[in-house]
Amino acid sequence: MRRRGFLALLTLLPAFGTATSAVTTPMLTPPQAPLNVFHMGHSLVGQDMPHMLAQLAGNGHSWNSQLGSGTSLKQHWEPEEGILDFDKVNHPPTYRDAHEALGSGDYDAVVLTEMVELRDAVRYHGSAKYLRKWGSLVREASPDTRIYLYETWHRLDDPAGWLDRVDADLDRLWLGKLAGSDTRRNPKRPIYLIPGGQVMAAVARAAEEGQVDGLTKREQLFALEPSGKQDMIHFSDLGAYAVALTHFAVLYHRSPAGLPHQLARADGSKANAMSAMAARQVQDIVWQVVTALPRTGVAR
Repeated sequence: MRRRGFLALLTLLPAFGTATSAVTTPMLTPPQAPLNVFHMGHSLVGQDMPHMLAQLAGNGHSWNSQLGSGTSLKQHWEPEEGILDFDKVNHPPTYRDAHEALGSGDYDAVVLTEMVELRDAVRYHGSAKYLRKWGSLVREASPDTRIYLYETWHRLDDPAGWLDRVDADLDRLWLGKLAGSDTRRNPKRPIYLIPGGQVMAAVARAAEEGQVDGLTKREQLFALEPSGKQDMIHFSDLGAYAVALTHFAVLYHRSPAGLPHQLARADGSKANAMSAMAARQVQDIVWQVVTALPRTGVAR
């Protein structure tokens, strides 16, 4: 990226204040072997993104998941709550029951996320309480498993502005309202951050400033509905690629520069791909974002 663009990127990354400023995040050591990862969440995780991550990480990387549609941490925890579209999105060999999986100690990393609208999740679905419950289950099962919170985003047509929400919500909601109490209780073993929303926003800004080959608008990172109408929240293959790169950079503590950009979806079909130049530009953006945020646990 041009220097102007990089400096602009740094200015949009939130300083960690309010609920998180009292805690110094311990840096993590880079893993020395392929990881076994568990993903728990909803359609902003999906099957394609973890499958792309596995292709980026290469031989030895493995994963399981429990997913739903618009599913909260509470709904994953409480069996009587029910999980929308459970039978549609959870299939072997990747599906594994979340309670069994996280209580097993089998995983090197566990990646959790919360439903959006996040303000509603915090207010009505006990987000902070259930993040603590899931974190405690992982910590009790294994002293070595790393726990991550995958920060997502809200709708493109959010009345407050999509970029404004991404900028404002990270510290105030994701790391404050949602993760703050767990962080204060577990300062030596906090839940770390996978900044998916920050990367999507940074790539969108760079694209709209003409800094990403072939990308000119944020909507290209988002899917189209079968009717051709713009999907306002779910990522396209290009967005899934950016988010998979973000997971790779955080989990493996490695720059994604030079990683493949022509990948397959979970069903084996060929994913739509950026140009080689755009992929390298996005890879650089991902690494800049990840290493600028201490909560990722990745040293500069």
